[in-house]
Amino acid sequence: MSRILFIFLFLIFGNLSATNPDDLLGTWMSTDNSVKVEVYKVNHQFKAKVLWFNHLLSESKTPMHLSLDTNNPNPALRNRKILGMEILDGLRYDPQKKEWVNGKIYDASSGRYWSSCAKLLQNGILKVRGFWKVEWIGKSISFRKVS
Repeated sequence: MSRILFIFLFLIFGNLSATNPDDLLGTWMSTDNSVKVEVYKVNHQFKAKVLWFNHLLSESKTPMHLSLDTNNPNPALRNRKILGMEILDGLRYDPQKKEWVNGKIYDASSGRYWSSCAKLLQNGILKVRGFWKVEWIGKSISFRKVS
């Protein structure tokens, strides 16, 4: 009986650890429908750029195609558009953890960069975490893959 249980559990949970690093690639919409991003890969590092966001959620309510990175601490970057802006850089897949780690994510609403990691959950939801120094001091946002 215990052998059957072991085989059953392996079949259910064994496949969960079979995450492919490239599962992160593609277009993702936040589960709260506030932002859509495209994740792509350059030299084994995953990056993301903004494809769409709900401008009505911003303080300024400026239309999406006119919204600028006004909170950037670098004055030279304050005139760049948020639409199309790269917001994630340097994320790498860790096969031991079966998640993506050591990235930097940019929050245009605060003008700050945060360390970041990402994990694909069983239900297909991508959980992205931005944090300061340690993972438990931060904020997570969840995404679902869209076509």
